[in-house]
Amino acid sequence: MLYKLWRSFIKEILLLKRDIGGIVIIFLMPLLLIITITLIQDSTFKNLEGTRIPVIFIDNDRSEVSESIKANLTNAKTFSLLTDFSEKEAEKAVFAGKYQLAIVIPKNLTSDLNQNIDAKVQSIVSSFGLETDAANSKKELPKTKEIHLYFDPATNTSFKNSVTDGINKMIFGIENKKIYTAFQDQLGTTEALDNKSLITFKEIKPVTEGKKEILPNSVQHNVPAWALFAIFFIVVPLSINLVKEKSQGTSVRIRVSPTPYYIHILGKTFTYIIICMIQFLLMVAVGIYLFPYMDLPQFDVTGKMFHLLVVTFFAGLAAIGFGILLGTIADTQEQSAPFGATSVVVLAAIGGIWVPVFLMPEFMQKIAAFSPMNWGLNAYYDIILRNAGLSQIAPKLIFLLVFYIVMVVISLLYDRKKNEV
Repeated sequence: MLYKLWRSFIKEILLLKRDIGGIVIIFLMPLLLIITITLIQDSTFKNLEGTRIPVIFIDNDRSEVSESIKANLTNAKTFSLLTDFSEKEAEKAVFAGKYQLAIVIPKNLTSDLNQNIDAKVQSIVSSFGLETDAANSKKELPKTKEIHLYFDPATNTSFKNSVTDGINKMIFGIENKKIYTAFQDQLGTTEALDNKSLITFKEIKPVTEGKKEILPNSVQHNVPAWALFAIFFIVVPLSINLVKEKSQGTSVRIRVSPTPYYIHILGKTFTYIIICMIQFLLMVAVGIYLFPYMDLPQFDVTGKMFHLLVVTFFAGLAAIGFGILLGTIADTQEQSAPFGATSVVVLAAIGGIWVPVFLMPEFMQKIAAFSPMNWGLNAYYDIILRNAGLSQIAPKLIFLLVFYIVMVVISLLYDRKKNEV
């Protein structure tokens, strides 16, 4: 049996040698893809960090509150404030798409805010029977003040919400400080009240024993994602070879030989698993040795290489199983090649290779759970970003193995039934 398996493996190697161009594409295309995508994404992140968004800021208050808002926006190092605009000019420029945002601070914002706070504080203090300024407590409260925000119609909702929430937070902080000050004045105390927030936030990131915390970057996301895409792209040459065998009569000679057909399938599996492993190792080598020379983060696989290779093995099995099924069902290369390429692209889109699954609609997130690419990608991410061991990714590996078995069994049953007719 081992000899027959070996001869089947040699046959597959000879078939691949006849298509040198296809082999080059199998190995070269993923390398070009990962370099291009990673450079584009990394450059985008760097540009976002170093570039300020021009924002029109119109200050009709010109007092404490507006100055505080202006200082906070400037210190955030996200916006570049433009002040030489009227509100009408700002509205026209933003709605024309020249700027993403305009902020208009209303007149008397500081004075009205102070008056509103003083009136409310005096009302609270008087309810405790303490003496207050009766004249001030009876003053009519100022009307609600509106800070006008103009957004480019093409601006996404998340940007609008983040800006609105940020300004709300600034106003709340200013108002909070003024309330403390007003109570101090009313109560006649000279002791400064501590208005420091009791609750703060600290992000806890996963750490590797004896190492610094792990910070995900473009390389850690793109190397496993596009390696997985390359692994599944072998569906195309694998299915084409199976179709060629049928059209050239090779499959007929295989069936009449004393070698069981499943040995033929195992030979293909063994051959293409080696190709998948080589693809992955080339991608990892680019991440480790080439990316640092391109001013990109180095792909760190310290202590994780064996786990990554295990995931690659099972992901390769899933891809091979799908390719065998496609090649068994298709009758011509015109059927197998376009459908194989399109299906891999669809599986990549559904599996989160291009768009993270959590950004997809809820309905698509449920569909993604059935994509073998999603199983493989999550297994890679568990190892690289979450420091998971084999026991933790075992369910995903089992899903990939079952997928391979189901695809092969369906192929064998279909092939047997077709030959019986």
